[in-house]
Amino acid sequence: MKASIDSIETFGLVDGPGIRTVVFFNGCTLRCKYCHNPEMWSKKEDNYDSDEIVRKILRSKPYYNGIGGVTFSGGEPLLHPEFIIDVCKKVKKEGINTCLDTAGVGLGNYDEILKYIDIVLLDVKHTSKRGYKDITGRELNEVENFIDACNKLNKRIWIRQVIVPGIMDNKEYMDSLVPYLGHIKNLERVDFLPFHRLGREKYIKLGIPYPYEDKDDMDKEKTDELYNYFLSKYKEKYGINLKKY
Repeated sequence: MKASIDSIETFGLVDGPGIRTVVFFNGCTLRCKYCHNPEMWSKKEDNYDSDEIVRKILRSKPYYNGIGGVTFSGGEPLLHPEFIIDVCKKVKKEGINTCLDTAGVGLGNYDEILKYIDIVLLDVKHTSKRGYKDITGRELNEVENFIDACNKLNKRIWIRQVIVPGIMDNKEYMDSLVPYLGHIKNLERVDFLPFHRLGREKYIKLGIPYPYEDKDDMDKEKTDELYNYFLSKYKEKYGINLKKY
């Protein structure tokens, strides 16, 4: 079985617990305005066999120390369910942790792939239908289908929220994020990622207009302030003290 893979990182430290082998798949149906990997939007020719990926993952097993493992990222890994299931079936026999870094927009029927995933790293684009459509070009409903599947299978979920100046950098958005995340059953962690313009040069090379040309990098101190505000409001509403990372 083959898939279109852009790259493989063998010593990832930010894509799940411990040291990770991160597999970046090509192909994504979203066109997020702050995406820094536009080169992965299109599916390219299949270039990796699943057994080859398994060998690469197992080669790094001594570094995982029972904590790390493999993270499927992209692009959108949910566009490659059969390939990921095939890999997971083989590495799970070796006791390797599996993570799925996703926007939650794939081909549907998510139960099967989620059976083999230990932790879902879910990218939240926006909490409202209008905001989501503006940022991604798609409707919000498919993400809700994915979250429902995660809830049904009680999947561990880590949230990633990019903070874009002029859009999410305010308490009003934080107040909407609290109830939006409140319907996720097994929420373990929420990370705020400050918007940056590091992907801008890729757009220029690809001849694609950069959507956020008018925006500066998000201030890290303000991001931290908003994060603390979010944590306090989440605890106030649900009585849960989310860990601060």
